[in-house]
Amino acid sequence: MTTAADDARIRVMQGFTAAVAERGYAATTIADIVAAARVSKRTFYEHFPDKEACLLATYQASADRLARILREAGRQTGGWRERVHALVTAYLAALDAAGPASRTVLVEVQAAGPRAFRMRSETQHRFAALFVELVESDPALPALTPALAIALVGGINELLLHAADPYTRDGAPFASLAETVTDFAGAVIGRGTST
Repeated sequence: MTTAADDARIRVMQGFTAAVAERGYAATTIADIVAAARVSKRTFYEHFPDKEACLLATYQASADRLARILREAGRQTGGWRERVHALVTAYLAALDAAGPASRTVLVEVQAAGPRAFRMRSETQHRFAALFVELVESDPALPALTPALAIALVGGINELLLHAADPYTRDGAPFASLAETVTDFAGAVIGRGTST
């Protein structure tokens, strides 16, 4: 059950993602955020000391939600290829469903300073660990080192950054990349196997 304070915090975070999607993180002001959220500045400051704290909270909430979705998708039955496909399609569908928040998660967090950088790095390690767990569950697969798992996550992230580019994006959903991302992840995970 959510409280009025929880609802206000969520509204501020939604206003933040809407304002950032329109203006970019650097150009977004507290006034932009509260206007988009339709709350007062006082309400903003009751929940966040500054814009960076709002970004970090928004990013953390999105990353936690994505991690839950991916963990559930990774529990699918079937062979490793089916599980990779389930992970990829769940991730891309979640990004599509997130709307403007996906831009915050993928793009804007990179311009937000050292705390955001560390949080993004931790999140990428969490996602990489999911691929390592998937590989460890199938003895026929070659080991996926943490470094190779990070490279896999980084490669996927770079492809998504290109897809999210506000200057060239053609409006195609992230889900349209499912086959490409699945093929890439499958090539890294299944390297050297014949299955």
